[in-house]
Amino acid sequence: MAKKTIEDVCVSGKKVLVRVDFNVPIDENGQVSDDKRIKAALPTIQYLLDHKAKVILCSHLGRPKGAPDSKYSLAPVGARLSELLPDVNIWFAEDTIGQSAQTAIDDMKDGEIVLLENVRFYKEETDNDPEFAKKLADLADLYVSDAFGTVHRAHASTAGVAAYLPAVAGFLIGKELGVMGEALDNPVRPFVAILGGAKVSDKIGVIKNLLNKCDSLIIGGGMAYTFFKAQGYEIGDSLLDADSIELAKELLATAKERGVNILLPVDTVVAKEFSADAEHKTVPSNEIPAGWQGLDIGQKSVALFSDTIKAAKTVIWNGPMGVFEFPAFAIGTAGVAAACAECKGTTIIGGGDSASAVKKLGFADKMTHISTGGGASLEFLEGKTLPGVAVLNDK
Repeated sequence: MAKKTIEDVCVSGKKVLVRVDFNVPIDENGQVSDDKRIKAALPTIQYLLDHKAKVILCSHLGRPKGAPDSKYSLAPVGARLSELLPDVNIWFAEDTIGQSAQTAIDDMKDGEIVLLENVRFYKEETDNDPEFAKKLADLADLYVSDAFGTVHRAHASTAGVAAYLPAVAGFLIGKELGVMGEALDNPVRPFVAILGGAKVSDKIGVIKNLLNKCDSLIIGGGMAYTFFKAQGYEIGDSLLDADSIELAKELLATAKERGVNILLPVDTVVAKEFSADAEHKTVPSNEIPAGWQGLDIGQKSVALFSDTIKAAKTVIWNGPMGVFEFPAFAIGTAGVAAACAECKGTTIIGGGDSASAVKKLGFADKMTHISTGGGASLEFLEGKTLPGVAVLNDK
């Protein structure tokens, strides 16, 4: 069922509580060191300002222990937001539901912004306490959810407030649901899913869901070694998710049964130790020597995967192909990113490490969509109901 967005409701003259994701890094000088998440929220904020709403922004930052902690204050975020929106009056409230917030909101005019202090300064936030959610809701006439990175958590500001206010999606969440939802429910084929990362157990739900939907499933990263072990290969000192060997066998059998083409690396870059400058060489994937560990996919695997990716009409990628933090072992991830960039179909990067890799390698503008939520996009790919999305009003 499609969810209502801000374009489906009247916002003019209304006090609109917007849950944004301003969980950004703050440097030692108290400055925002990466403002991508703030900029990602601007289209929703600007739409509300243009339509003469009173905009109340609410976010968490870091993990304060349910009590005020100055190092997690959103004050630096307010300063950066003022630089990004120099013509807008922006007030910073020193609390979330207290006197400071109430006074600032009472005094605000249409087309102005109040940024509330870190919502996690209250332990009731993560407890999804109904009384706290009600106090938050009482500040506004309408609730807009636009923090995709937090919708998999049922917190007061991501789900609880929707019990007391009309609740709709902002543009960021609207795009996430639209692009990823369409790819999962109605993909243009061939549909190729690429999964990397460390452990099979972290991605069981995703693999099972995608095996019902995709034409080809590419598996790289640390979890490939568990699949090699399931096929009887020796994997040396490579990462092994021992509890998932039987499961890997079942998944390979399920794929065969459903006619899904599973592609595993055919060659592997192995190293003597886990370090950036470790001695390394490329070997066939079924010949990893004792005492060595796989840290990346080899060039033949990159070529094999790239051919499938470039021919696809829909691609979803979650998880790197190797230890991409080390340049010597980033070649597989870079190769897959380059193939996605060349693909003429819809390319979706599912947040987390793959999103970081694509940005770091300079391919971000070549992708159709880069998800802003790591955990949330993973749960979405699993087909799970996201609490912060379920509570939004249906169209």
